[in-house]
Amino acid sequence: MSKITRITVQAYAYQLDDFGLSPIIHKKGVSLSLSKFVVSIETDDGLRGSYAPHFGATSHALAQVNAMAPTLVGQNAEHRERIFERLKIEFRHFDKVGIAALDSALWDLAGKKHGASVAELLGGYRERLPVYASTYPGHKESESLNCVESYADFAEDCQERGIPAFKIHGFHAGVSQSEIEIMTAVRHRVGDGMRLMIDPASSLKSFSDAVEVGRACDDLKFFWYEDPYRDASSSAAAHKRLRDFIKTPMLIAEHIRGFEQKADFVLAGGTDIMHIDPELDGGITGTMKLAHFCDAIGMDVQLHTAAPIHRHCMAAMFNTHYYELALIAPGVWNFFQPPIYTDDYSDQLDDLDSDGCVPVPSGPGLGVTYDWDKINRWETAREVYE
Repeated sequence: MSKITRITVQAYAYQLDDFGLSPIIHKKGVSLSLSKFVVSIETDDGLRGSYAPHFGATSHALAQVNAMAPTLVGQNAEHRERIFERLKIEFRHFDKVGIAALDSALWDLAGKKHGASVAELLGGYRERLPVYASTYPGHKESESLNCVESYADFAEDCQERGIPAFKIHGFHAGVSQSEIEIMTAVRHRVGDGMRLMIDPASSLKSFSDAVEVGRACDDLKFFWYEDPYRDASSSAAAHKRLRDFIKTPMLIAEHIRGFEQKADFVLAGGTDIMHIDPELDGGITGTMKLAHFCDAIGMDVQLHTAAPIHRHCMAAMFNTHYYELALIAPGVWNFFQPPIYTDDYSDQLDDLDSDGCVPVPSGPGLGVTYDWDKINRWETAREVYE
């Protein structure tokens, strides 16, 4: 038994150069301040597991982690199922996004205890993962993706780098014609040799707009169509109706939280492909529950955004296609990835291998090494539970 004796939650902040007031506006000489956090769990036999979320490192998640962490002290660190179910019940009045960081740190600890990577513990069958390029949303004030032609140029660049698929986040202004213009320009530039996807990010203003863009997906042979209009992809009934109008598979449920709720959404006909975010949907434990559920009913899944836990989970999934290299644009740092690694872990476009794949970290636990000196130097708050 490895009994949890201490949990440390550190918040930290850093500056990101060449970004404007928003992460989607890229301007030389302008800086943006970002805040994230890292969780470390220690046990009475000298073990330590840690996880630093990327996309999921929000102030909302941090508050939940700090509320949940004290309840884990004294528990067996290897009883991840018991801990997962207990947190799910005790925090049933909330969306429970805080579970993910704690669960992932427990998996990191387990891998280190047994001298195996998390992927190995999950039964992972592959060591390299094909990626798809997932663009930043465009903005006319940006110095990167700021016009239709810039998307086509970037798609061609990604194709030349060996990336097999490309997802468009357009201008998100809710204008269907703007989305279709970008989609058409990209398809004409890359031809039929690259799979294409579109994510309006719930920006289209009406159901009819969603149908119009969906039919363009059909005409342009898009691989999937994601989160179309302003219901934030929360209505299974609406998306079941939308599926009756178009042929392109739909990728929905990014904004639905909870294992049971996502299962209900699928069974109600709300999507063709399940969208899972390990940093929001219960960490590694919650993600694998959902992936196995979908596999049992013949449904593919896609993991939202990129991080170490995504790679380990994907290594053990047969019913998924690509690792989302998100968010990227020409010459721009992927702001989801905090600059806290001392090893070669990277979700940056320029560090991608020529085969269009990323490796699954092979060291014990999550197999990544954090720069603790940097994290401690950037620290803005620390809570210790013991």
